[in-house]
Amino acid sequence: MQHHPIKASSFAKRPAMASRDNPVAPQWPSYTGTSQFVGASTSGKVTVFVDPSLGDQGLQNAQDLVNDADRVVTSNDKIFGVPGGPVSVIVFALGGATDGTGGADHMGCDYTSGAAIEVCASFGNSARVSALFEAELSECSMGGNLCGVSTGEALSRWCAEVVGNNALSDFASAPQWQQDGEPDYVDQTDPTDGNADSTGCGMAFLSWLMSQGHALEQIAPAMVSLGDSGTLAQLYANLTGDSASNAWPNFQAAVQALQNGVTSDDPFGAAVQPAQLAHLAPWTVELAGKVFSAILADVAAGKEARQMVASVRAVLVSTPAAKAAAAASAAACSLKSHRLQPPKRKAAGA
Repeated sequence: MQHHPIKASSFAKRPAMASRDNPVAPQWPSYTGTSQFVGASTSGKVTVFVDPSLGDQGLQNAQDLVNDADRVVTSNDKIFGVPGGPVSVIVFALGGATDGTGGADHMGCDYTSGAAIEVCASFGNSARVSALFEAELSECSMGGNLCGVSTGEALSRWCAEVVGNNALSDFASAPQWQQDGEPDYVDQTDPTDGNADSTGCGMAFLSWLMSQGHALEQIAPAMVSLGDSGTLAQLYANLTGDSASNAWPNFQAAVQALQNGVTSDDPFGAAVQPAQLAHLAPWTVELAGKVFSAILADVAAGKEARQMVASVRAVLVSTPAAKAAAAASAAACSLKSHRLQPPKRKAAGA
């Protein structure tokens, strides 16, 4: 995964304003105060407003979002494989919070009914604002599918994790899922986006799938095509060619093998794997590892360059020709409110 750090802009260097000086704000899901226009992204796809009562820090969040919006949109379009539509965003103290924990909100899961997006201000940390924006933008790209169900919620949070560089780590729900006994939401989809256990199960499962070489760009369109009634087990079957009945037991075995258990929404470290490896078939990644290991072993043994070359050739020769042919072929083809909030923590002893 490539990292795109979000840098705060200074007040002395404000983003260019849109050609329309004072656009009319849309009707927001919950915000009813004054909507101060801040600017539009270079592409014109994202129009940003702010609650003026937040002062300079809120304005800074909004200006930084104007600067970062096109990166978020481009990344989101790449994940879903289709271009999105224009949206408007308001930065305010959602739920009274100014540290991002108020979450984000919008209405329908498309670019018609869900294009008015609310994001919580996060004073001094605009990366969280961008991540919250992506969480809601990704749901618009679901085209009315996965709306208000656990699979869609997990997908939107994974989009926010990848595009937002894990700026919302405190929103993690997978640890809660494990603490509550790891209920099976792989073979069934929970008809809500507000259950930390079903969302957490989805987060951990997608982490596992991505760690197996299935990129988010493959997962997102596949989940959208399955729709609201689709399950993570069906997603597994479609991506791997294996039986859907094997999804839960294979996932459970992988979870049990984790040395430290589930401590985040990415227990299998999928988000920290190089992006180029995520797009390769698992056997290709395995082959690269064998080649690298052979080289390291020869270096440690003090072997000459010609001996190292021979070792690499030996590894390559052991690879079936069918796999090489497959690699060559692949290279050639190359309405309701949906509020995102941190999970509610259970009291000690509950």
